[in-house]
Amino acid sequence: MTDAKAPDSSATRVADTDIAAVPRPAVPDRVVRTTRAVALTGLLALIALGLAWELWLAPTGRGTLALKVLPLVFCVAGLWRHRMYTFRWLSLLIWLYVMEGLARAPGEGGTGTLLAVLQVLLSVVVFSASAVYIRWRLRHAPPPAGGLPETAKP
Repeated sequence: MTDAKAPDSSATRVADTDIAAVPRPAVPDRVVRTTRAVALTGLLALIALGLAWELWLAPTGRGTLALKVLPLVFCVAGLWRHRMYTFRWLSLLIWLYVMEGLARAPGEGGTGTLLAVLQVLLSVVVFSASAVYIRWRLRHAPPPAGGLPETAKP
């Protein structure tokens, strides 16, 4: 009884086959592997530095500040397994170590100042490697399974 036709959905949205046909550059595995290796190496060095600083090189108190590396230890497995969530979380967490190094550098004397500056440098290296890793992974991610999101459809 009604003459109104349903709108042609194929004309208003992009078909899934069209999205799959869009050529996407292959993920440069070398960049992803290199940035992960740099981030993981920097993280392990930061853990070693934190333990050595608080337990042997320039301890403050009874060594309880060595517990500050505990959050970093939890990140190692995620970085090892290429977990994007861990890279994102670490890129925010690492700024606490930058702030600690910047706060302790002028107050410490001799070895403590050198260790604080080294902590800041290692933290910046870990952040930079994580940021590049995240950007490359997101830029070269495959399109979503359902096609373009509703907001991106014409």
